[in-house]
Amino acid sequence: MHKHTQAAPAVPMFQRSACAARVFRRTATAALVSLVAFAGTAQAGEVEVLHWWTSGGEAKSVAELKKIMQAKGHTWKDFAVAGGGGDNAMTVLKSRVVSGNPPAAAQIKGPAIQEWANEGVLANLDPVAKAEKWDSLLPKVVADVMKHKGVYVAAPVNVHRVNWVWASPDVLKKAGVAAMPKNYDEFFAAAEKIKKAGLIPVAHGGQNWQDFTTFETVALGVGGAKFYSDAFIKLDPKALGSDTMKKSLETFRKIKSYTDPAAPGRDWNLATAMVMQGKAGFQFMGDWAKGEFIAAGKVPGKDFLCAAAPGTANAYTFNVDSFAMFKLKSTDAQKAQGDLAAAIMGPEFQEVFNLNKGSIPVRLNMKMDKFDECAKTSTKDFVDTAKTGGLLPSIAHGMAVKPAAEGAIKDAVSQFWNDDKMTVADAMKKIGAAAKTN
Repeated sequence: MHKHTQAAPAVPMFQRSACAARVFRRTATAALVSLVAFAGTAQAGEVEVLHWWTSGGEAKSVAELKKIMQAKGHTWKDFAVAGGGGDNAMTVLKSRVVSGNPPAAAQIKGPAIQEWANEGVLANLDPVAKAEKWDSLLPKVVADVMKHKGVYVAAPVNVHRVNWVWASPDVLKKAGVAAMPKNYDEFFAAAEKIKKAGLIPVAHGGQNWQDFTTFETVALGVGGAKFYSDAFIKLDPKALGSDTMKKSLETFRKIKSYTDPAAPGRDWNLATAMVMQGKAGFQFMGDWAKGEFIAAGKVPGKDFLCAAAPGTANAYTFNVDSFAMFKLKSTDAQKAQGDLAAAIMGPEFQEVFNLNKGSIPVRLNMKMDKFDECAKTSTKDFVDTAKTGGLLPSIAHGMAVKPAAEGAIKDAVSQFWNDDKMTVADAMKKIGAAAKTN
């Protein structure tokens, strides 16, 4: 999966613990045996890429990048670590870097890029970026995330919109719901009709990052762009303790009452499948969900519906996937790494990847004629909200705050979601305290 990454709040990035070593051995011993051998006998043009894109639409997207690299004569070393919204992959990556055996590239994004760069382990991509004119091809807000002290250290892949709601037209029809809900009053009225029709109103996977994805979207819909910015980018105590936050938590809890008892532990793509199969009405999820629908041969507008989540039509929470590049000793490996960075930003990969993934190209001025209506809406809203102040980084997906604070707030939100006895006031205190985590 490509979602957020999280560093442990109280542990320095490269402190090797027995726990991390155990997780690393358990998760990737087989991969390490071959890759350590590879490190000693590096052949020209080999790139090892650490990622967690393992579901249908995501796996197809990775296969395209592999194909492009092979066409350039390079050998692709796939280092996929599934599960945990990328947390498992980060544990493995830390162990690899500590042992002096980093991959060529790893899926890292947002403020986490700066944390890795501060450790002095990321490569300088400016020669590629200047040759390929990245500064003119990327929105400044995205380019700044990819740079450390003005130097490119990561290559962006795409733009995901997080604040989507997906729906099954069959379920809506059976329940007598005429249109996609534009606000939460309409949403809960629709959910009640779906429940009465004997179907599941909201498909949800009970994992903490999925809880947090839903919560940030609800807070954006309830409070608007300025409230979201104050609460989840600036971590302003006044916003976090406000009546708007109270209403956001109340709305969030009400949504839970429309999920099914089997939700805890369910993967996000299985929740998407519930909508796809006509078992559930709605899913709050970023547009990687669309990649699942497309991979299954479904057509937007006919087999599934997409809309900005209730109350968020004039806002856009974004998640930009990217690959940070690590310093490598071999000049052959460095050359292949440069070609990988250029391929990631190239128009061929940007088009094919995003058609598969459900996202939109991060590269500006791309032709969108092959993209579906959901993607075209996303592209228009991305450009429009950038002008109005409604374009906001997703806190749930590692774009807004440092990983430690993000992880602590995410845990507090999930505690509230999973404990029906916790009061809204207690949840607000926990979230406020979590926001102070360094």
